[in-house]
Amino acid sequence: MKSGGMRIGHWMWRLVKAVIVLAVVMAIVYWVKFSPVPVAEHVVERGTIVAEVMGTGTLEARVETTISAKISGRITQVLVDQGDRVEHGDVLVHLDDEELQQQVAIADANVQSALAAIDRLKTDKNRAEAVLDQAKRSHSRAQTLVSQNAVSRDESDRATEGLAIAESGLSRADAAIAEGQKALIAAEKNLEYHRTRLADTTVHAPFSGLITKRTREPGDVIVPGSSILNLISTDELWISAWVDETEMAKLRVDQEARVVFRSEPERSYRGTVARLGLEADRETREFIVDVKVLELPVNWAVGQRAEAFIEVGRREDAVLLPATLLSLRDERQGVFVLDGEKARWRPVSVGLRNRDRWEITEGLAAGDRVIAVSSPRSNLVDGRKVTTK
Repeated sequence: MKSGGMRIGHWMWRLVKAVIVLAVVMAIVYWVKFSPVPVAEHVVERGTIVAEVMGTGTLEARVETTISAKISGRITQVLVDQGDRVEHGDVLVHLDDEELQQQVAIADANVQSALAAIDRLKTDKNRAEAVLDQAKRSHSRAQTLVSQNAVSRDESDRATEGLAIAESGLSRADAAIAEGQKALIAAEKNLEYHRTRLADTTVHAPFSGLITKRTREPGDVIVPGSSILNLISTDELWISAWVDETEMAKLRVDQEARVVFRSEPERSYRGTVARLGLEADRETREFIVDVKVLELPVNWAVGQRAEAFIEVGRREDAVLLPATLLSLRDERQGVFVLDGEKARWRPVSVGLRNRDRWEITEGLAAGDRVIAVSSPRSNLVDGRKVTTK
């Protein structure tokens, strides 16, 4: 009997423990499922919303060039450094010109020599003309005397021969002058060539702008095309931003934009769309949008990274809601609103949007209290009791 009583007591104790465990589990389930869920509350407001398309790119100059020399030579002076502003026509670089100065002097002497030769040939021509004039008179007189039988035929023939020789002399003088003129032209062209080369030893600024890089120093020997300086025009600087091709239909030239440089992420600078690219990258499916920067930071550099935010829509006095409060249910967007002590699901329609806020076109009004769970482990369903912080 004692053994049977012990068995009954043991089973009773196990039953009591099972009931206690079940009660605890049910209490936990009740607490989890039916106890008020702590939520954060947001009161819907009205305001202005600006929809933007974002692209990431680099600061570039629309007009830029590499300053180089047209001829080979040794640099004697570099008159500017990076960060210097220059005006159109300013002297930037000097090359050694001693040898070219001598070549110009020699070419100039050849021109003077050709001019002197032409003067001498013209004198020879004057003499040939005088001889020809005399020969013509002698020939005419001889012909008259021959008709009167006053001179012999031999004397007449000598007069004719003299005339022919005089005419030939004048022709040779004309030919010599023509040859001298050609030699003068060649000498002048040679002088012009050497003067141009001499002028090329001085490198000028092709336009007004800013020197962004200096790559050579005095004493360096360069060849045509070698980079000495980099020059940009500061009249038009822009962000060449890569934008997803799905945003292409929203963009237009002259749309307002703001530029955020990574060196100053807390500040925006004014900009405007200057041009749209006509070719998309076949891998990233992005295309270039050039956003002209209308103002710049104190410190900036060509090639620095920045984000361009292009305004594609604006609405005044719109119903606004933080994007984080929207959720998806049955493939429709909506929010939970506070109805007394309970959460109620309400579908909404959205309009313009940006990174932070969305416009609510239907489903909410200013003053509505939208809620969201304050703990990721909490489960919010329609009709659930909630408690606000």
